[in-house]
Amino acid sequence: MTAVRRIICGGIVFITANYPFFIQSVTGGLWIWRFCILFFIGLNFVPSKANRKLPKRRYRVCADGCELLIYFLLSVSASMLWLLLRFPDLFSGNFGRWLSDLICVIVVEGIVFWGGIVRIYTTSAQIGIKWRIIGIICGWIPVANLLVLMKLIRISLEESRFESEKIIKAQEISEEKRCQTNYPLLMVHGVFFRDYKYFNYWGRIPRELEAHGAVVYYGNHQSAASVKTSAKELTARIREIVEETGCGKVNIIAHSKGGLDCRYALSKLGAAPFTASLTTINTPHRGCVFADYLLHKIPQAVKDTVADTYNRALKKAGDENPDFLAAVTDLTASACENRNASVKDVPGIYYQSVGSKLNTASGGRFPLNFSHHLVLYFDGPNDGLVAESSFPWGEDYIFLTTEGKRGISHGDMIDLNRENFKGFDVREFYVDLVSGLKRKGL
Repeated sequence: MTAVRRIICGGIVFITANYPFFIQSVTGGLWIWRFCILFFIGLNFVPSKANRKLPKRRYRVCADGCELLIYFLLSVSASMLWLLLRFPDLFSGNFGRWLSDLICVIVVEGIVFWGGIVRIYTTSAQIGIKWRIIGIICGWIPVANLLVLMKLIRISLEESRFESEKIIKAQEISEEKRCQTNYPLLMVHGVFFRDYKYFNYWGRIPRELEAHGAVVYYGNHQSAASVKTSAKELTARIREIVEETGCGKVNIIAHSKGGLDCRYALSKLGAAPFTASLTTINTPHRGCVFADYLLHKIPQAVKDTVADTYNRALKKAGDENPDFLAAVTDLTASACENRNASVKDVPGIYYQSVGSKLNTASGGRFPLNFSHHLVLYFDGPNDGLVAESSFPWGEDYIFLTTEGKRGISHGDMIDLNRENFKGFDVREFYVDLVSGLKRKGL
């Protein structure tokens, strides 16, 4: 039925666009065109009644934009073919008629196209900057513009369908409170990023967890510091949450270097009595040989310049005392080996870990597609930054990748790019992960 509806609607747009021919050449053409123009006006306001059932206005608008662009592709293809078939009219005294038809096609198809493209550009998150730019550039290149337009339609239509299904599913099982754990969640960011003020580190994950009953807090620590310094900040943050809420303990979910910081806080700084569990996500527990190599090979002057630039920028963003070099040094394989000798797991706390792998460098966004090759050379299979061999820690370990070329990157594990892709639903993964904590009574 969807295909039939689209063909009919595309046909209505085609007739509207070619009204001079229908009025002058078809019996009852004027009445046919009047009906089509009324239908055409309504079509631009409500491209599909089926989309009215989608749960959020944003996805209704996005899906409507896709429908208009599909009608455009069908009708403009038919119109161009029709004008080509009538091309001899230019040389048989019907030049004015052919030209008026061309102008009408341009106006009518333009209305449909811009109505669709504006809708998806303003509502689709999955198109991203890359495809927006490609769309603008290729919009002026024949054939390429149609191929890119089909890609934009596919991405946007899949997004509206996928996101709507997630919302409906969440509403259906909202009473289950799958993520309502005994203790609240403390989500701890990794190095060189922040989870407060100017950046949302965890993407769409916290909102999804909260929709399933979770209570979520954030580490609120600096973007770059030594493991010991970050651990002090996190210990203070854990105590603050427990004292203010009376929750007793927290379940920590820590990404990347955040996992090292939390292990140190539990083992060395007294955060253990206030912690029920620690789940590390793509944490370099055994460090990165690649980081050792860089620190030894890059001249000190260059390292100091990069560090000073970073530290000054992050002070302006709110960090009190960022230390770029200390953070990087603590991620080296040698530093992690020395630290692991004394930072022991605390009995009574549940430790688990998660890791993922990029199957090919092209599966990652810049700069992970570049660093993947370097880490592969020094450390082996990796997520673009951290080797697979460095991830496992604790009682349980979950390893993730996808079939095919893509895989799952370091950034994918925190929904850094807010990207949906085949084979891995990051939000559903975290819901399952926290549901597991709930089943353990944590």
